[in-house]
Amino acid sequence: MEHTKCLIIGSGPAGYTAAIYASRANLAPILYEGLQPGGQLTTTTEVENFPGYPEGVEPFRMMDDMRRQAQRFGADIRSGIVTRVELTGSVKKIWVGDEVIEADTVIIATGASARYLGLQSEKDYAGKGVSACATCDGFFYRKKTVAVVGGGDTACEEATYLAGLCKKVYMIVRKPYLRASEIMQKRVFDTENIEVLFEHNTLRLTGEGKVEGADLVYRKGEPDEKMVHIDIDGFFLAIGHTPNTQLFADVIELDHEGYIVTHDGRPQTNVEGVFAAGDVADPLYRQAVTAAASGCKAAIEAERYLKG
Repeated sequence: MEHTKCLIIGSGPAGYTAAIYASRANLAPILYEGLQPGGQLTTTTEVENFPGYPEGVEPFRMMDDMRRQAQRFGADIRSGIVTRVELTGSVKKIWVGDEVIEADTVIIATGASARYLGLQSEKDYAGKGVSACATCDGFFYRKKTVAVVGGGDTACEEATYLAGLCKKVYMIVRKPYLRASEIMQKRVFDTENIEVLFEHNTLRLTGEGKVEGADLVYRKGEPDEKMVHIDIDGFFLAIGHTPNTQLFADVIELDHEGYIVTHDGRPQTNVEGVFAAGDVADPLYRQAVTAAASGCKAAIEAERYLKG
């Protein structure tokens, strides 16, 4: 049975950064990249807010840079999906298919997945006007018209952020009210270039090669149901994220949304020797730079744990 001092589950900025630091600490980490090598960041078109790339960078190139940097220091990066874990005890067991690996420490960097409406056109326009992160991609829509789907705090926050960049922001809300807190609702209603479309559902996105509009239905299923079309340049999903924590639900402490709970501002989970990094433990910021920072912290904590 193979044994390692440090096993990292998941790639992306958190996993790869953890691998860089763990490698430089002579932990000889093994990293399994999972279903989406490079993580959720690879679903965006360009990264302009990560330090060190003054002209911006394609996400696949940035993730490849991180990956190669980790390999340069000796990280063993493998394709594979972890299917089962036993994390109690001083030695952890991780299953990748039929293979079992023992590890002294485990860093969970499995990320989170944005929730989508499930429309075929969302997939068709992925990277061509569809985004799940206003902070990441809003800059590309300066002085343009965009739509935000959702009615909670996140949607209101994304809409007000985009309103500072864009000419016009539509909020597409399926209910006749906003679920957001009173203060977030007030910010939306006080922002002149935000128009809230209550009781609207998105049917499809339209456009030649990129998002140029959206077909909506008003009061779907009601006697006064009607079709509505809006012209937009970008379509932002703000209906939440699902942390990829199903594998750990029985042993790792999770919050009410399924994110891994860490303690005292450190990446330590409730299980000794098991650490969490990146979006899997971050419902608030969800940025590449914060994920990378948490990967650094997780690797340092793993090294300290092994020494202690």
